[in-house]
Amino acid sequence: MLPVLLVLVELWITLAVTWMYIASVGRVDDAAAPASRPTLLVLGSLVYDDGSPGDYVRGRLDTALELYRSGGVDRIINSGNGSAEAGNEPAVMRRYLEERGVASRVIADDPAGLDTAASCRRAREVFGVHDVVIVTQGFHLRRAIALCRDQGVDARGVAARCDCPAWTLVRNHIRETVFAGPRALLTAVG
Repeated sequence: MLPVLLVLVELWITLAVTWMYIASVGRVDDAAAPASRPTLLVLGSLVYDDGSPGDYVRGRLDTALELYRSGGVDRIINSGNGSAEAGNEPAVMRRYLEERGVASRVIADDPAGLDTAASCRRAREVFGVHDVVIVTQGFHLRRAIALCRDQGVDARGVAARCDCPAWTLVRNHIRETVFAGPRALLTAVG
């Protein structure tokens, strides 16, 4: 019984990785030359109790700043967990961008982006987005593009830089491959 279960788990992981690859192939742009789209969707992540962004979200915000300053970006949607227990990710993200010169009118906060699928769905349903450039780290980008496309958003992505500890990058690659990717495929087919 155990060998059969292991084969089924491996098959599901393989299907998820294949689905994410097919949905995102040709849609990952270089930050220096991204596709021209007026809206960025910056996905939230850990923020600290002192109101500063964690390593991952800071990398995403710095990449969004670079894209904004290069021109052509009319709106930045900061999507994350807006609860006080999570540190209100969108508020921290907004403050970080405003302190670096992004006009308040350009920034939209999505405090109910509790996961990537919700962020993509809300981008379309709440913010009326039909095409977007997603800003997140490379290990997360293909899944984010696939989920947004599944929600009817024509998504492209730019991999955010990250001055993150190597062990957290390894952990996140494993999490994406073994857990988050298969869960995303369940969301898409469910």
